[in-house]
Order: sequence, then C-alpha cells, then structure tokens
Amino acid sequence: MGNRENLTIPNLLSLIRGLGIPLFLWLIFVRDQSVWGIVILALAGATDYLDGKIARAWHQESRLGELLDPAVDRLYIFATLITLYLKEAIPFWMLIILLGRDLYLGLLLLVLRHYGVGPFKVTYLGKAATFNLLYAFPILLLIKESSGLISDLAFIFGWSFSAWGIALYLLTAIQYSINGFKSAITGRKR
Repeated sequence: MGNRENLTIPNLLSLIRGLGIPLFLWLIFVRDQSVWGIVILALAGATDYLDGKIARAWHQESRLGELLDPAVDRLYIFATLITLYLKEAIPFWMLIILLGRDLYLGLLLLVLRHYGVGPFKVTYLGKAATFNLLYAFPILLLIKESSGLISDLAFIFGWSFSAWGIALYLLTAIQYSINGFKSAITGRKR
C-alpha cells in the first residue's frame, strides 16, 4: 500500500474528525462550553457520513480509510459516552452496554487473529448503528443544556436515536461474531 493512495479527502476528513476528539473534551471539561461541544459532535457525525460517501463516489477507498474511519468512530463514541455519563446525561447501564460491546469485539478480534481473521468489515448495519449513536449523543447533551420545548424535543429525538443505536450496536456485535467465527472455521479472512 503506497502513501499516495492514502492521501485522500475521505482520509483527511477522518483525521480531522479524530482531531476533534480532544477539542470536544477540552470544550466540555476545561472551557465548560457544552454548546460548542455539541457543535463539534454534530460536525463529527456529518464528516463520518461524508467521508464514506465521498470515498465511494470518488473511488477513493483505501485500506487506511477502512481502518481509520471505524477507529475514529470508536474513539469518538468512547470519549462521548464517558462525557455524557460524567455530565449525567446518560445512565450507567447505557455506558456499560456500549463500552462492553466494543470491549467484547476488541477481545474477539484478538482471538480471531490467531485463526487468520483480519479486522471486521464494516457492514451497513454497523454504519446505521454508528449513525444513530453519533446523532443521539449531541442531542442527549442538549437535553441538559436547554429547557422547555427544545429540551422536550431533544429528549424525544435523543432517546429515539439512542434506542435504535443501542439495538443496532448489539445486533452488529452478533453479526460480526457470526461472520468472524465462520471465517475462522473456514479459514477465510473477512
């Protein structure tokens, strides 16, 4: 894999999104600027959508992008979950379910590597799960930062996106597990 094929707009968007993680944390915890933190989260969700769309439309898919995009997604989800929990915007059970799923898949991947199975291919279901969660998170944070109708609407939409995101996140864990075990048994990489 040459360096030239990695110099793509989608990879640049993923990198910028990744650099937004410390900015998000700084805005929330150091500057106490939750509204700007919400803006950063919303931009992260938009760039997550755009990098994949551009990669496919412009034929700029790369191995780096296949690894970088989901890694940045996981880091964003991890940082945001911890933030939302510390800001009392989500319950402990939600934190445990979502972080536990990622921990499980990380450990599963380590085991499957011994059988020649590479990183999981991101599925449509996985993209839908991440989409729902990345859109739920800024809305959940908005509940704490607003009042009246905006807070009520944020509650409805934030928890709706969360419910779908959690359900799809757990379904993808099952899907990735089945695909990984099948690959290990048949000796094929996925």
